[in-house]
Amino acid sequence: MEIIKASLTDYKTIYNIAIPVWDATYKTILTQEQMDYMLKLFYSEEAFTEQVSVKGHQFLLAVEGTEYLGFASYEVNYQSETTKLHKLYVLPQAHGKGVGKALVTVVENAARKNINDKLLLNVNRYNPAVHFYLKAGFENKGEDDVDIGNGYLMEDYLMVKQL
Repeated sequence: MEIIKASLTDYKTIYNIAIPVWDATYKTILTQEQMDYMLKLFYSEEAFTEQVSVKGHQFLLAVEGTEYLGFASYEVNYQSETTKLHKLYVLPQAHGKGVGKALVTVVENAARKNINDKLLLNVNRYNPAVHFYLKAGFENKGEDDVDIGNGYLMEDYLMVKQL
């Protein structure tokens, strides 16, 4: 498996990973209407372009041979000496292969290179991935409800990992 840096030209690949991951993860947590709203908000081509070109998010892809297994996005110096892990998605069929761990390791190394001393992320409180993050060394620092418009809230845990 290899972790590579993604670019704007990788939009379709990232989108094609996000859709099945969202379906598997959120179909029992969110309504279909909220999922559709959030996918458009965060995964439209326009939103992706803004994340990369304006907000400075870095995207990574995990690839094995010709098969893409997952992706991550992060932002160094998010809050002073903090790197924010914005997204980490691994296809269900690739769970247990070390994909998530490999992506987190690359983000940790980028954070250290930029003299950031911690990673920060939000994860839905009902997402089974909470256990992955705890095992990876993140600590639950409390709840964070984020109003994303249209009457929807992201009901998350705020998680931090000291580097």
